[in-house]
Amino acid sequence: MPLRRLARRLALCLAVCLTVAAPALSQAPAGRRAATANPDRVILTWQGDPARSQSVTWRTDTGVTGPKVQYVRASPDPRPELGAREVSASSSSLLSGTQTAAYHSADMTGLEPDTLYAYRVGDGVRWSEWNQFRTASAKPAPFSFIYLGDEQNNLLSSCARVLRQAFRQAPDARFIVHAGDLTNSANVDDEWREWHEVGGWLNAMVPSVPTPGNHQYGRFGEDPSAPSELTRHWKPQFALPLNGPAGLEESTYWFDYQGVRVISLNSCERQQEQVPWLTRVLEDNPNRWTVITFHHPIYSGAKGRDNKELRDAWKPIFERFKVDLVLQGHDHVYARSKPEPGSKSPVPVYVVSVCGQKMYDLKPGISTVRAGEDTQLYQVITVDGARLELAAYTASGELYDRFELRKGGGGSVSLREALPKNTPERHRPAKSGAAN
Repeated sequence: MPLRRLARRLALCLAVCLTVAAPALSQAPAGRRAATANPDRVILTWQGDPARSQSVTWRTDTGVTGPKVQYVRASPDPRPELGAREVSASSSSLLSGTQTAAYHSADMTGLEPDTLYAYRVGDGVRWSEWNQFRTASAKPAPFSFIYLGDEQNNLLSSCARVLRQAFRQAPDARFIVHAGDLTNSANVDDEWREWHEVGGWLNAMVPSVPTPGNHQYGRFGEDPSAPSELTRHWKPQFALPLNGPAGLEESTYWFDYQGVRVISLNSCERQQEQVPWLTRVLEDNPNRWTVITFHHPIYSGAKGRDNKELRDAWKPIFERFKVDLVLQGHDHVYARSKPEPGSKSPVPVYVVSVCGQKMYDLKPGISTVRAGEDTQLYQVITVDGARLELAAYTASGELYDRFELRKGGGGSVSLREALPKNTPERHRPAKSGAAN
């Protein structure tokens, strides 16, 4: 064979081999998206006062230096960078599987209450898009927020439509409560990638209020004797208040928002240790309304479940301080509690809901005002002066449950039902056992 023809054949073979091998050499494992120098997983949370500060976190590869955030009062000018204030971010690295990524966090401070701001994150060369957020009012004022139960499984395929429908229902929602089990596996980065993709640009504009579920606990690494611990993704990717009990900061915390004290408890560990802390937070509460979120229900809605130890520890505190609303997950059903017989107050109202694909059986004989199985839901809570309303909607936007709390003089509370007249409860035609 002539040398020229042989050379051409060798070159062709080499090109084919490189083309076939290129994906394996240059791409992350299937489904995984490696961190790059460009910011991704941008998410708003709070560490400080929502009326005067805003926290933001994002991810890059570890080669990025000098991470920073620029922010400015929003205006129609297409050049917000001209008047922007710039603040350096703190960074930490996170090893997940075989990849190490950098997570950056910054606090935008010195903000004016009830004001729209624009911001972007980056390193001075590579920037995110400009996003916008509004600070809270410094005094009580009407607002709404979204509450989601367990997302957990098949996030992109099953949960994305629920969050998008919720945002269509409540486009001015000020934050999103995630009541635990955000993912199924504590330390699998690909699941956290899906969770961030479900939120997408919404996470960068509407702050998240996450509380950990049991599926946010696991062993890091392959040592079967290692203790289960809160996912190592939690603190790098969520900048949350540091006002919780020692050792539970950023999983147990509180903040005030326009007349509401919002409290996140960690129902997965050290439940008794949170009692004195919770008592102090409720004793020193100047707000008209109190909303608490955590993962494991006080009154379980699913078959074969009961959290008696948790109920014995926390329920008396809720009743003593007349907590208004308790938002929970874990049971993969919908269940809203009835006031206890003989109770002089309709509060607390306990709600269990589910956003994701995994569904369980309702507990036989459960006493509820409204319940449901095999139904993906989101809830919109609206606070307006002496009125608090919770409306639960299905993934298709159908009203499923609604009630209203009203507060009168002397701390009296009344509950008004507003159940949908033409929407029957959804129940499984055939029963199966509950799962974990």
